[in-house]
Amino acid sequence: MAESRDLVVLALVIAARFFVPLAIPRYPIPAGIAALVIDGVDQTIFQVFTTLPLAGYQSYDKALDVYYLSIQYLSTLRNWTNLAAFAMSRFLFYYRLVGSLLFEVLQLRALLLLFPNTFEYFFLFYEGVRLRWNPKRMSAAMVIGAAFAIWVFVKVPQEYWIHIAQFDVTDMLKTKVFGMPLDAAWETALAENVPLVMAMLASVAALILAARWFLVHRLPPANWRFSFDVDAHGMDVAPAEVVAVQRAGARSLFDVEMFEKIALVSLVTVTFWRILPGVQASPISITVGVTVVIVANTVFSEWLVRYGVRWQSALLEFAVMAVVNALVVGAYVVILPFVDGAIDVPATLFSVLLLTLLVTMYDRFRPYYQVRRNRAAAAG
Repeated sequence: MAESRDLVVLALVIAARFFVPLAIPRYPIPAGIAALVIDGVDQTIFQVFTTLPLAGYQSYDKALDVYYLSIQYLSTLRNWTNLAAFAMSRFLFYYRLVGSLLFEVLQLRALLLLFPNTFEYFFLFYEGVRLRWNPKRMSAAMVIGAAFAIWVFVKVPQEYWIHIAQFDVTDMLKTKVFGMPLDAAWETALAENVPLVMAMLASVAALILAARWFLVHRLPPANWRFSFDVDAHGMDVAPAEVVAVQRAGARSLFDVEMFEKIALVSLVTVTFWRILPGVQASPISITVGVTVVIVANTVFSEWLVRYGVRWQSALLEFAVMAVVNALVVGAYVVILPFVDGAIDVPATLFSVLLLTLLVTMYDRFRPYYQVRRNRAAAAG
């Protein structure tokens, strides 16, 4: 019974960590915060509701972090109109991605302090600005200042707290704030500290009211009405411009776009393969396999673009490209035994689905960034 419950809880948490980030491109603030909260509480959920061993939790957590950070980064290709902020986000994202991979290989916690996840909070900062103001108003100095402040005053202390000191927020709250033993039930801790709980709730309410007053009375007038939907104020890129960029890009196979896809997907895939059971493939062999699949994927998708095919449904595009990539994997399965090679089929199929998702989003979103970049270049 306990084992069945453990599996249900594990499945629900992993499903939440995989599916909630898919809403980020359209609703970045609520979906991004939800992904952040789930990331923060999943270990506590496992500790409270399951008897699962958590020896490999750090690797599992970092891999799923990389997944939802990748979706956040891909959404910036579609949504971010401030090119200076986009350039900063790209640097912060790949910097953290390299750090996560090094941690998986070397298992040195200090690397997570050296490569803090500044990108995540910088992403939320930008999207928070966009709720009421046009992000184009942000100067390069403001972008750099925000990234620096988040890096130094938010993320470095947080990374130290979590990965070096290895403090647990809920444990600290229970023992240091509520003065209860670690094994005490939360119901007991709350019941015996009602005045403190009420004071904490009142403090939170006061902070919310203070923040609202600051937003209304101290910041510049808003450019538009509040909305969590990034499309609520219209896109600055027309569909015809996207099609034109896609057709121009289809003329060249080996370009910057392909190399970025290979780098992004390889880093993500290697990170995930480190946590999959029974997988022995080296990072180099994984990267070679990813490169072959992406080249085949790109050849097929650019062939469709040249013949005027334009995907109206992202789900249909994902399904078709998943079939194409599965066929490439099938060719691997047939050919490798003739050269004394083999692949882990379940792990490979999982990786193909992950690869297809990331590449589909990249191919759909990058033309928006390219249109903006072309405009900036034309403007001088």
